[in-house]
Amino acid sequence: MKYISKISFFILIPASFFTSCSEIKKQSENIQSTKEVVKAPTQKSGTISDVDGNVYRYLEMCDGKEWMIENLNVSHYRNGDEIPEVQNPEEWANLKTGAWCYYLNDSSYGAVFGKLYNWYAINDPRGIAPEGWRVSSKEDWKNLSDCLGGENVAAGKLKEIGTSHWMTPNVGAVNTSGFSALPGGGRSSQGNYTMVDNLGIFWTSTNYDELQAWIRHISYSNTFVVEFYNDKRNGFSVRVLKE
Repeated sequence: MKYISKISFFILIPASFFTSCSEIKKQSENIQSTKEVVKAPTQKSGTISDVDGNVYRYLEMCDGKEWMIENLNVSHYRNGDEIPEVQNPEEWANLKTGAWCYYLNDSSYGAVFGKLYNWYAINDPRGIAPEGWRVSSKEDWKNLSDCLGGENVAAGKLKEIGTSHWMTPNVGAVNTSGFSALPGGGRSSQGNYTMVDNLGIFWTSTNYDELQAWIRHISYSNTFVVEFYNDKRNGFSVRVLKE
């Protein structure tokens, strides 16, 4: 199941995207307990540092690619140039260059969810990912979803287990991939913050048109990995993988 919707202000969730209360209850009864301990994957794993010295864990996924299993949290491009932090909503709304922010401009969110970046930071030729790594593309997300059983079920295998960060009931979350997706929410093109603990929204490196680029998002309420295109001024999380 794939959803594509053109939107101009933030992320539009079609009504059919949300499962009913009875559906959520049914799915919740069939998933493994949130107290389940995920078995350690046998794939290649390790750590990688960014230009700021932040250390991230990575893991080889079923698509054969090594993905960071944490959201990006860097504040400089690969060459050392600063990526500006922009807190002011009006300034954020008028940007055509790279910037980042913390959710609600609060660094305590960054400690868990990493930074939110506009797409201009993603697309800057100086590079936002560590040397030898790149921002995930639309096709990367498709390949990852496909090897996890398809877009209808893949989110359950990608989401961190439990409700420490995700809103209850975090339907289908078993994290068998080890990806540990988190609901970092986002910042709209007008500078407003929303959806933390509801949605994990991830930029891809893939352009859509002059004003929009492709994203993937994952919800607390179902197991879908959903595809949209979205305003490049919005602020979303970023996952990277090894080139």
